[in-house]
Amino acid sequence: MATDPQPHPGIRRREFVAFVAAIMAVNALGTDLMLPALSTIGRELGADRANDQQWIVTSYLFGFGLGQLAYGPLADRYGRKPVLIVTLAGFVAASVFAASAATFAALIGARVLQGLMSASTRVLAVAMVRDSYSGRRMARISSMATMVFFLVPILAPTLGAGLLEFAPWRFIFYALAAFAASVLAWAALRLPETLPSERRRAISNATLSEAYRLTLTNRYSIGYALAGSMTFGGIIAFVSSAEQVFTDTFGAGERFTLLFALCAFFMGLAAFFNSRLVVRLGTRMISQTALIALIVLSLLHIAVTAAGAETLWTFIAFQALSMTCIGLCGVNFGAMAMEPVGHVAGTASSVQGFITGLGAVMVGSAIGQAYDGTTYPLALGYLCIGVGALLIVLVIEGGKLFQARMA
Repeated sequence: MATDPQPHPGIRRREFVAFVAAIMAVNALGTDLMLPALSTIGRELGADRANDQQWIVTSYLFGFGLGQLAYGPLADRYGRKPVLIVTLAGFVAASVFAASAATFAALIGARVLQGLMSASTRVLAVAMVRDSYSGRRMARISSMATMVFFLVPILAPTLGAGLLEFAPWRFIFYALAAFAASVLAWAALRLPETLPSERRRAISNATLSEAYRLTLTNRYSIGYALAGSMTFGGIIAFVSSAEQVFTDTFGAGERFTLLFALCAFFMGLAAFFNSRLVVRLGTRMISQTALIALIVLSLLHIAVTAAGAETLWTFIAFQALSMTCIGLCGVNFGAMAMEPVGHVAGTASSVQGFITGLGAVMVGSAIGQAYDGTTYPLALGYLCIGVGALLIVLVIEGGKLFQARMA
């Protein structure tokens, strides 16, 4: 287990955590910055149905999931830094393309391209942390980066709304391009290569097949990637339908950015507490307890909606607590999935990210597209997520919960 507080010469741990958070933020801004503009974009570009505006989010996340399959092998062969620089440049170009889209279909195409480029940020963030740390320390560093990263969804809709006050929605995509360009410059000037040349793997059918085999046949690797796809799907469902819920269901559109930030804040809070507790309690204890809590919360939420007692504030309470549970699951599932395949971290991160990303899009889209003007689809969807993920965990762990196997 790594114990050096400075993972690589030339960059201190705090800057390393901040940089990992920044590249993760490229993806978070790509998802959340335009949320206040979804209905405006859909209306101006001629989306046919109200729920079609959700595809502005889910098409991006589809590209994000799909693209991850390629970047791990490339990063294992050429190193983390050059792959990151090239894809950040591609994200800048895709953002400019999105800003100039003349039709809804063109925008969706640009969003898929943005997602394909930003997919590298997830793969490389995981791989760079795994290059430097392992076990619970890896989970702690990941939580610290995630804690900083979760400031982005708290602030992004407010920043997007602020841009809309002074400029058309297209400037949101120009802002994305500017942020990605600044992270690109940071990477070029300050980021050391975290993968030593002696650990690089040639791209060949034999090496790829071996890395894929190791990743897909290890039950912890594949199992926790699948469990992560369930909980990540809950985030996608909420993000893609949040504007409709707050605006159409509760008539609180003028407070959308504040209310969304309140729910997102609890995910950041979960990451904060996880970074403090994971070394002492372990990834399994925290994530499995959170899953059980998510199931209980969802049952209570369904009961409230069925009784006709749902209000804006009951929804916010249930959503915030559910986001806390999902936040505690996600980062720990990711650490447990990566732990047994650290020696092929780049390719493993790609395969796991591909499974988690595309699985989450399917789960989140199914829940989001079921929006019917009420919060019932979200409450029922979260129950299905909690039960599904818990069943997967039980299979992984041989029917036993709270087993402290991870170092």
